[in-house]
Amino acid sequence: MSVAKKDYKKVTTKSLIDMKANGEKISMLTCYDYSMAKVLEAGGVDVMLVGDSASNVMAGHETTLPITLDQMIYHASSVVRGVERALVVVDLPFGTYQSDPKEALRSAIRIMKESGAHAVKLEGGHEVKDGIKRILGAGIPVMGHLGLTPQSIYKFGTYTVRAKGDEEADQLIQDAKMLEKVGCFALVLEKIPAALAKKVAESISIPVIGIGAGNGVDGQVLVVHDMIGLTHEFNPRFLRRYLNIYDQMKEAVSQYVSDVKSVDFPNEQEQY
Repeated sequence: MSVAKKDYKKVTTKSLIDMKANGEKISMLTCYDYSMAKVLEAGGVDVMLVGDSASNVMAGHETTLPITLDQMIYHASSVVRGVERALVVVDLPFGTYQSDPKEALRSAIRIMKESGAHAVKLEGGHEVKDGIKRILGAGIPVMGHLGLTPQSIYKFGTYTVRAKGDEEADQLIQDAKMLEKVGCFALVLEKIPAALAKKVAESISIPVIGIGAGNGVDGQVLVVHDMIGLTHEFNPRFLRRYLNIYDQMKEAVSQYVSDVKSVDFPNEQEQY
């Protein structure tokens, strides 16, 4: 059942909690640069996630692990300059929060001060609880992330669906409730069974945003490059491509090359 969309002139962490309470689904997409931020802003997206997936889609790495805090700040500050309405959330990259709660706080402070973003996101449950509490204690909003956590890919050994077994599912539910209790304003669930995701969303009051977690959650997130078809090798079941930009851009480039080679570009009207 669709719910009337409220006109939020500025989306905040409180707005997302209100959306859940009112039954309005939350739209979130990744974003890594100013130009894309302007497009997503015009399209009305609620949340822009400056994801560590920039390591894959922007830099060509196999995993999210290589991207640095400085690089995340660069991407985040570029996005913030293109945003007026949306909430901007930034991933804490691998190695900047896991080992020491004080380091986690320092990393989050740098992101907030140097990029102008509105919140941070980090992966994990009970094992990163102390770091989350430190960050929240400084007044920085935190979004959690459970299920498939890409920064732990070498521990998992695969990108397969997580929490299919009872033990892992029970731990995920406990971690979700813990993240709510310590003060996270929202939670991402990645690549877990839809029934489990729905159960989690119904058991906590903070918004649950899914990626590959079914439609029983409070919102959805996709990597924007996947959603618009700029990347074309990645084809998981949960991905819906709304455009095929790769082929359109390739055709445009090919036509440009042809026009330059044939001296069709520039023509008489395109020169001074």
